[in-house]
Amino acid sequence: MDESGNKTIICSVLFLDISEYSRKQVAEQISLKEGFNSFLSRAIRNVPINDRIILDTGDGAAISFLGDVGDAIKVALSLRESFFQEGVLMTPPLLVRMGINLGPVRLVKDINGQPNIVGDGINVAQRIMGFADTGQILVSRSYYDAVSRLSQEYAGMFHYQGSRTDKHVREHEIYAIGYPGELTNSWKVASGGAWRAVRSAFQDASAMRRTLYIGMPLAALVLLVAALVKVLHQPAAPLPPVEEAPVQAVIAPAVSGVAEVLPKTAEPETGKSAGALPQLEKKPAAASTPEKKPVVSLPLQQPVVAAAEEKKPQIAHEEPRQAPAAKETPRPPPAAQEGVRKLMPTMRTLEETTAVEPGAAALVNLAVTPWGEIYLDGRMQGVSPPLTGLQVAPGKHEIEIRNTTFPPYIQKIEVKANEKIKLIYKFTN
Repeated sequence: MDESGNKTIICSVLFLDISEYSRKQVAEQISLKEGFNSFLSRAIRNVPINDRIILDTGDGAAISFLGDVGDAIKVALSLRESFFQEGVLMTPPLLVRMGINLGPVRLVKDINGQPNIVGDGINVAQRIMGFADTGQILVSRSYYDAVSRLSQEYAGMFHYQGSRTDKHVREHEIYAIGYPGELTNSWKVASGGAWRAVRSAFQDASAMRRTLYIGMPLAALVLLVAALVKVLHQPAAPLPPVEEAPVQAVIAPAVSGVAEVLPKTAEPETGKSAGALPQLEKKPAAASTPEKKPVVSLPLQQPVVAAAEEKKPQIAHEEPRQAPAAKETPRPPPAAQEGVRKLMPTMRTLEETTAVEPGAAALVNLAVTPWGEIYLDGRMQGVSPPLTGLQVAPGKHEIEIRNTTFPPYIQKIEVKANEKIKLIYKFTN
């Protein structure tokens, strides 16, 4: 450097600051400053002495590069790599912020006669450093404009961070610098430093501590695997047994519903309520032969025969006989109808107990629209549909079809043994 007199030049300035340096104890400050000076000496060893001026600021340093404008970023990247790889392992850890600016400075001599620098270039560098986080490098717009034109590699290292205002209400556009190559992101460097710290602690530990460091994670892993295996092989809990309701519990509600819905008219012969269920009483079977034959239950449900046998008698429908006027009963609700349907098997079973001897029964096929309660000789046999047929003894009978919406229909028939007849009726207004 020319020391003949003061002069103003444009140079790049790297300003460094040790984070929380003033809060440390004196012994810690000395340790941090010795490590800082060691890293700084190693980083600037390739910069000629006449091309740099270093100022000690107590908690950092300010370095002016009078030669190549790219020297500042090279030294800053070298320092940051040292701080992340070695500085974080120090006690206490060495954490540094850095800022770079390109501006005018004046070369002067200090009180000891040593070269010094003053001016806006170093002041702005300090302001830029104040905006940086620990371990971060920020640069001013002037330095970015100069260095980004040097090469494509330099241009790709900068990331615009926006505009910041310092305490003197002066705005500065700043850019952040990332490492070139594999150290472009600072988090990669930090993770590498943390791994080195763990490795160093493991190497310095005793044999007992190393055993604990390795055994404890392995024991936790074994316990975790054992717990997973136990959960996967645990048998599923058996389902609780399903209790079946007794038959009486199922039939009783249906019988109760039918008794409430069926009309309470007196029967012509017995005088019993029409809603009462038929009693288990056997009718005397028409004896076709003197010897007694076993009673056989014929199936109640028979398909409707489209064509009758050769000697099928035709029934002349009589005019409906008007029954005594009675108060209309509303149509059974769906729940009651469902109860009747559930009760039908029971009704058929009761009816089958009155079956005639084999070969002596006649079959009456029924087709009622829309629906009707079927009464044979004053006794209810079921609801049609679903009831499609009646098994009756030879002789004269009276069939009554009731519907709560229409007048009842009464049909008198006379059947012979083994005869099949068809009764079709449709309720209309």
